[in-house]
Amino acid sequence: MAVYLLNEDLAFPHPSLANRDGLLAIGGDLSIERLLLAYSNGIFPWYNPGDEIMWWAPNPRFVLFPEKYKTSKTYRALIRNNNFTITFNEAFHDVIAHCKSKKRKDQHGTWITKEMKSAYINLHKKGFAMSIEVWLDDKLVAGLYGVDAGNVFSGESMFHSVNNAGKIAVYYLVEYCIMNKIRLIDVQMHSEFFEQIGAEFIPLSQYLHILQDKI
Repeated sequence: MAVYLLNEDLAFPHPSLANRDGLLAIGGDLSIERLLLAYSNGIFPWYNPGDEIMWWAPNPRFVLFPEKYKTSKTYRALIRNNNFTITFNEAFHDVIAHCKSKKRKDQHGTWITKEMKSAYINLHKKGFAMSIEVWLDDKLVAGLYGVDAGNVFSGESMFHSVNNAGKIAVYYLVEYCIMNKIRLIDVQMHSEFFEQIGAEFIPLSQYLHILQDKI
């Protein structure tokens, strides 16, 4: 399928029109209005520094249903006995900065450009993006951030600098989603860790039904 070129109009093609790799459109901007429109339609931006903005709608979608979250005995013991302190939305800027600087396997540089960082900070200021922070001895050692799209929490990135601290952040994300009746965590990209804790692929059509509260 063709990749659509966006202009100044605040509109996206239907996400089902994305190509086999999930790429739907190129161009546009990272305004709050466009980002909210994208996430409300199951679309998210992801691109390398120097490239045009690329908008994605993968099919199938890699997601975690909070009620299907799985933990091992070791993991549960870690959660019960941990020495970490957990906060919500107290260090959004720091979390995204750590995610931006985190070196990742088989990845050169970062997709969190200066413009992306600014865009998600703006979403956070408006109450649409949130962070979970994990602290040890008053030091930020793990965290994640993402976009609250109503029925779906769209995870953007996470980091950890201490073993198992990232797992703690995910545990509290699941708890947050259950408490706030968020039906789905959009992991976006496949990872072995999330697969081990229950994440799965679902069709884009099912994802959109959940997102738009049709089932």
